[in-house]
Amino acid sequence: MQLSRNFSLSELIKSDTAIRKGINNNPNAEQIEKLKALCENILQPVRDHFGRVKITSGYRSVELCEAIGSSARSQHAKSEAADFECVGVDNAELFDWIKNNLEPDQLILEYYTPGEPNSGWIHCSWIPEGRREQFLLAHRVEGKTKYKPIIGKAKDLV
Repeated sequence: MQLSRNFSLSELIKSDTAIRKGINNNPNAEQIEKLKALCENILQPVRDHFGRVKITSGYRSVELCEAIGSSARSQHAKSEAADFECVGVDNAELFDWIKNNLEPDQLILEYYTPGEPNSGWIHCSWIPEGRREQFLLAHRVEGKTKYKPIIGKAKDLV
């Protein structure tokens, strides 16, 4: 099933962990509609601008979220978020483009190291109303994930 011109349902629900653990990671009809909206409003415009988009995590059932140590309240479980990268594109550049050209609910540059363009990845969520417009950097401090706002450009991080 196609969710947009270049994105299929199978790539948004693919999970090696779900396969390995026998977890059902199939969304219902309402969740599929939300995935279509995520693709149309975030992923497809990114693909149109940058080329290939590599989805590393899309929809995750509550059971899958719990199996990987994530929250059952994750936007992945609500079909509202995806983690991804664009091959050959600095993740800070990708972050800045999304921030300036699209309308994300939450945009996180996860585990990025300035000066290492292939480090980290993008987490982006989209909802139709009440977007938080949160722009964050996720990093580890003493083994725990911490978040700090990105004011200005991610490319200017030091």
